[in-house]
Amino acid sequence: MRLILLGPPGAGKGTQAERLVAKYQIPQISTGDILRAAVRDGTDLGKTAKSYMDSGGLVPDAVVIGIIEERLKEDDCANGYILDGFPRTVAQADALKNVLAGMGQAIDHVVSVEVPNEDLVERLSGRRSCKCGAMYHVTFNPPKKEGVCDKCGGELFQRADDQEETIRSRLAVYEEQTAPLIAYYEKAGLLRRIDGVGSLDEIFGRIVEAIGG
Repeated sequence: MRLILLGPPGAGKGTQAERLVAKYQIPQISTGDILRAAVRDGTDLGKTAKSYMDSGGLVPDAVVIGIIEERLKEDDCANGYILDGFPRTVAQADALKNVLAGMGQAIDHVVSVEVPNEDLVERLSGRRSCKCGAMYHVTFNPPKKEGVCDKCGGELFQRADDQEETIRSRLAVYEEQTAPLIAYYEKAGLLRRIDGVGSLDEIFGRIVEAIGG
């Protein structure tokens, strides 16, 4: 099964991806991870990507697509995969379609985990972090003592990324970038809209049902 996973920050995409990996025994392919791996391994495309990354520029689509194509040809992708973080634009979606056609493959489903913005703001703005790496949430997973880490007694803080203004900005960027992509896959008959509100089990059940078990 070949899946693309879409969802805004805070939608719980990462957790659901882990469950899909376990159920279907297929790898989750994150663009960021494979870019870093290609750079680390010193492949030709990795060296090209590194030159852009070192100068603070965006890695061109052609290079990203090339690295993804290399990854999809590895043995663990023979039975399928989950693409996470790619494609981000219609141009990338077209390029991916062409690459897969050349490999005799096609995407089976595009899963869009959808959560109202106000819920996402509550989820993300309520997160609290500790320097020891422990994570809490003021509503869903509060520490025993407010503002204090259960594990090390350190003071909890809110990351800049988790402040409401930043969250709303990130959500606006996601919507702007992803709306055309959702329309693209809806037109192709591949989009599966998933209600991302509820327990982890409920959301996972909706995904499995939508992609045919």
